[in-house]
Amino acid sequence: MTSTLPQRRPAPSRSDAPDIDCVDLVRIFRTKDVEVQALQGLTLRVERGDMVAVIGSSGSGKSTLLNVLSGLDQVSAGRATVAGHDMVTMGRAERVRFQRTSVGFVWQQTARNLLPYLTAAQNIAAVIAIAGGPRGAARARRVGELLDLLGVADMRDRTAAEMSGGQQQRVAIAVAIANDPAVLLADEPTGELDEATSEEVLGAMRRVNEERGLTTLIVTHDPTVSDQVRRTVQIRDGRTSTEVVRSTRVDESGDEYAVAEEYAVLDRVGRMQLPATFTESLDLRDRVRLTLEADHVGVRRAASADEERPAADPADDPTADETVGADR
Repeated sequence: MTSTLPQRRPAPSRSDAPDIDCVDLVRIFRTKDVEVQALQGLTLRVERGDMVAVIGSSGSGKSTLLNVLSGLDQVSAGRATVAGHDMVTMGRAERVRFQRTSVGFVWQQTARNLLPYLTAAQNIAAVIAIAGGPRGAARARRVGELLDLLGVADMRDRTAAEMSGGQQQRVAIAVAIANDPAVLLADEPTGELDEATSEEVLGAMRRVNEERGLTTLIVTHDPTVSDQVRRTVQIRDGRTSTEVVRSTRVDESGDEYAVAEEYAVLDRVGRMQLPATFTESLDLRDRVRLTLEADHVGVRRAASADEERPAADPADDPTADETVGADR
């Protein structure tokens, strides 16, 4: 039987543009008396075929970022492209086409992923139909292959109410990729699941990423999700602050070992945010002392006012003179 699933996308080359490219994004929300800047010059680049987790605390701007990338919100300034679409200038008709054919969504709430009155197979088939995909037997085969890929073939004829939370989310992933998107966006996909079920869902997302070459961006507040992806980007105060890149290396004896390297993100004007674990460990507050070395920049705790004050000269202290004289 010939597979109807889209084949793996080619590995990225240097000439390929990234699937997600954001530069200096600003998003300002205004009410009558209040102005909130949710994104404050955020820059993010996700290469084609990569799988990235964006983490941050509540209010950091990660949900606003996802809304921009999915076409549900617009930015106030800066630029953003997703799968070759300019998210700033696109019109309404292009936005509809983009959401139908170029991007897939997995939300935390099941009600946003699955129509409750349709079975798992019917939910997937509906997306294929809306995207203008194959019909008849070809559509049925594709539905079956997607269910197999996500390990939920036995859920084919069940509605969301008849599935567990993890089964619902794996079916939701099948629904999200049914339109053969270039990019998969996931908003807290494990937020309502226990640890074991979360690993199953993340494993399913990794399998889709690896087998289909599908660019995947997961937005979450759960730092444990970051261990499941190659690259983690942290957002603080509406800007990307740090990144962790994971890789596998081989030592002198030929044994493989995992390496996680942390980077601070330097913006175009030279600003960067140090991780809280660093600043707390070294008691870095208010200001720090910088030194330019041959191959690095030193960042040290600045001396306090008392430490900076020069030591008193005994010759200037009459009491000190008397004491010294008495000692003689």
